[in-house]
Amino acid sequence: MGQWLAPSRRSDVPPFMVMDVMAAAARIEAAGGHVIHMEVGQPAAGAPRTAIAAAHAALKAGRIDYTSALGIPSLRERIARHYRDAHGCDVSPDRIVVTTGSSGGFILAFLSMFEPGDRVAVTVPGYPPYRHILTALGCEPVLIETTNDTRHALTGEALLAAHRKAPLKGVLVGSPANPTGTMMSREALAGLITAAEDAGIRFISDEIYHGLDYAFPAVTAAALSEHALVINSFSKYFCMTGWRVGWMVVPEILVRPIERLQQNLSISVPSLSQIAAEAAFDGAAEMEAIKHGYQENRRILIEGLPKAGLSKFLPADGAFYLYADVSNFTSDSFEFAKQMLEQARVAATPGVDFDPLHGRSFIRFSYARSPEEMREAVDRIAHWLK
Repeated sequence: MGQWLAPSRRSDVPPFMVMDVMAAAARIEAAGGHVIHMEVGQPAAGAPRTAIAAAHAALKAGRIDYTSALGIPSLRERIARHYRDAHGCDVSPDRIVVTTGSSGGFILAFLSMFEPGDRVAVTVPGYPPYRHILTALGCEPVLIETTNDTRHALTGEALLAAHRKAPLKGVLVGSPANPTGTMMSREALAGLITAAEDAGIRFISDEIYHGLDYAFPAVTAAALSEHALVINSFSKYFCMTGWRVGWMVVPEILVRPIERLQQNLSISVPSLSQIAAEAAFDGAAEMEAIKHGYQENRRILIEGLPKAGLSKFLPADGAFYLYADVSNFTSDSFEFAKQMLEQARVAATPGVDFDPLHGRSFIRFSYARSPEEMREAVDRIAHWLK
């Protein structure tokens, strides 16, 4: 009955589990409970005041139209200037593509760079939609484990070892990384890019957490290779998750193919979001103050969680995540997260979302909220684990 309406095999991807945790937390709150949200990678702060003001002015002007498929020219120019200011890196505005968040960037990147069946390396633990989008597009994600020895960064040696087993067409890395918060040094990133390109492996760099770096300054792949494809977004540093606007720096040869894809898939990114995004660059002082709040939250967790009983976690170099080892308490991080939500009213994401190999031993905590909430979370976890 109704088999002719059966969903396609390509739609059979796992859920993004953090969204399920959010839904469970919402049900508790609807019943009157107070949950501390550490599950979702969403800043508690809103967009910069400069972005809000620009959006108001655009709405007042009355017309919100389509834009060029590649994005509003002035926004593309402003993004290119950002690379000069922040990284000392000259990037032509012609190589900037505005996207519907980083998610839209991944889809455009994968469609323009890979054929169905191509093998693309991603690290574990890692952001689950990397794997899921590749799978839905008919590519094969190849999981490469990272270790403490390399501070959970992918190395050229590990990439080439996987390539020798069966040829890879591409590799995708993030720094700062989700869920670990770890970062790659300039030397490590340059070495990985060189190894990839020498082997003919296309390189994609997810830089969505750039700006949120604490251990040392983040390095853009755009400064190291004109052949790398960089994906970034206004969601994290600029606190504009729901505006759904991001960007890519693409190799020159891919600009026109990506433009054709964008024309057909979405016509253009919402113009109101693009207008606000351009103005967000003028709110840097506001965003730096928010970043300092994340640094304080990081300190609270790094000092407080060991006292609560969670003493093993990966280096939290950047982003706003702490990836904690809970193997002393459980072999099922999903059940651990469920009980922590129900009993301690602290929502966090089980590691199985990020790592199908060893994720049952880990929990991801997001510290993108207030210091007061972080202190309360530590107290609740400590009381619960006693």
